Amino acid sequence: MENSSPASYHDTWLVIPCYNEGAVIHDVIENARQTFPNIVAVNDGSADDSATQIHASGAHLVNHPVNLGQGAAIQTGVEYARSQPGAQYFVTFDADGQHQVKDVVNMLARLRQEPVDIIVGTRFGRPRKEDDQVPLIKRIVLKTVVMLSPRTRRLGLTDAHNGLRVFNKKVADELNLRMNGMSHASEFVSLMDEMKWRVSEEPVDILYTEYSMSKGQSLINGVNILADGLLARKLP
Repeated sequence: MENSSPASYHDTWLVIPCYNEGAVIHDVIENARQTFPNIVAVNDGSADDSATQIHASGAHLVNHPVNLGQGAAIQTGVEYARSQPGAQYFVTFDADGQHQVKDVVNMLARLRQEPVDIIVGTRFGRPRKEDDQVPLIKRIVLKTVVMLSPRTRRLGLTDAHNGLRVFNKKVADELNLRMNGMSHASEFVSLMDEMKWRVSEEPVDILYTEYSMSKGQSLINGVNILADGLLARKLP
């Protein structure tokens, strides 16, 4: 593993889309900034104190005046990050504490060394009891989406809706997400295929906290992902 001091990542930007995560976003950013000094968090029209917490954390804050959806927040954040001097590597990182800094460090080490443009996290890449990692409903839905998506299978992805991604400047410059909601994940996969980005996966640990589970994310996102997968089935 490469040096994980903040000085090692002056060329790396974390992009964090945020909607009503005021209860946790400060701690998430504070933890990530111990390794990654460059973070932009996009407050996507939150009704709580997310913007205040982001500002207090020391991250760069970009505000959407209204809620536009995660896809739009990611696009805004990437556009901001790619305009910064020296920015070469980019990370999409969730605001709710589910993603782990150690996984980003490992993924970036690979991205710097291997002939790939983007590495996507997967919850299904290690020999383990899957129910320790992914709730049953979400596990079924995620695997169903892979079966329904020819693009996902063609790219060799096992977990196309994992929000943890690291990518280089080529991908950042060419990224143009137009689907604002949860469907941006399938659009991301479509762009990987259409733009011929060199893609790989990395096994990661997703921390399903009491906080994230209390928000009902597993079921709600599961329904959204499955609907998205049915839409993706119609794509070539």
